[in-house]
Amino acid sequence: MVRDTLIGAVRARAYTIPTDAPEADGTIAWISTTMVAVEVEAGGRIGFGYTYGAGSAAALVAGTLAEVLHGRDAMDVPAAWRVMQGAVRNMGRSGIAATAISAVDLALWDLKGHLLGLPLAVLLGRARDAVPIYGSGGFTSYDDATLQRQLAGWVERDGCRSVKMKIGSEPERDPARVAAAKAAIGDAVLFVDANGAFHPKQAIGMAEMFQDQQVTWFEEPVSSDDTAGLAFVRGRVPARVEVAAGEYGYDADDFRRWLEAGAVDVLQADATRCGGVTGFLRAGALADAHHRDLSGHCGPSAHLHVACVVPRLRHLEWFHDHARIERMLFDGAPVPEDGTIRPDLSRPGIGITLKHQDAERFAV
Repeated sequence: MVRDTLIGAVRARAYTIPTDAPEADGTIAWISTTMVAVEVEAGGRIGFGYTYGAGSAAALVAGTLAEVLHGRDAMDVPAAWRVMQGAVRNMGRSGIAATAISAVDLALWDLKGHLLGLPLAVLLGRARDAVPIYGSGGFTSYDDATLQRQLAGWVERDGCRSVKMKIGSEPERDPARVAAAKAAIGDAVLFVDANGAFHPKQAIGMAEMFQDQQVTWFEEPVSSDDTAGLAFVRGRVPARVEVAAGEYGYDADDFRRWLEAGAVDVLQADATRCGGVTGFLRAGALADAHHRDLSGHCGPSAHLHVACVVPRLRHLEWFHDHARIERMLFDGAPVPEDGTIRPDLSRPGIGITLKHQDAERFAV
């Protein structure tokens, strides 16, 4: 083992960034987003990672996870991942613990790229050079004009071929909102996301009502905790509608359960929740084994390099809140071009760094 690749300092800090307008989906409303940023040092280099979620994840990183990582070889990221999983066993591996591990795992892979002088996509081996994105927002708190302006912007400005809107806060309004959205995006494809707001038969009815707007993607029509309900909906919606879920998958067992139950047409995974790059690769392998496409959920900067690597990638979500935050606070954040984003292969690791001065005013 090379001595100068031993892990030294592990730091974490939470930042709460206000939204640019009140936002809501089918089950909750919010006015801010909390990001936990992590830095890991070894060999005179710093690796950066992050997650979105509870600010308390920062304390877990700086305490328990830093203790078990100190002095380990930064080049052995899968071994570090296993050690972190063991360290949180008795506190519960899902939720906050999973997001904390995700942020550290991202930082460790970024650090390994810096130590080797390689971008992560090259280090892991690319299956593709660019990643398709779809615009995502369309919050239920928006009036129709705001909804149309946002969705049309992704199509006209960024070249997105598909866009996604939220539904479910007021189901009686959704058919008109969906029609307004489709009118604004022309030939682009419309996705809808209920965030688990409906019960199964209600979800099927909504899917049937959306047929005139050519909706092809129904995300979390029912709660992803209801695996049988997801499978029930998937088997009964119109043939052109694909059911997607997986953003709340925290480990491989979650993804395996949805896939084995036939609950999804497209599996989603979020590297800032499911164990970082290591966890996303595992989700990708499971999706491939079950002949299902994989879609990356939110956090575009976190996913860009690993999304170039996994097999059967469908696309990556260009989520309004996260794209805005990452553009504000990250040096090296990706920029859409013709509906895709590409890793900057001149930058090592995952290619981004935190703008500490710009972020300071949001520090918790």
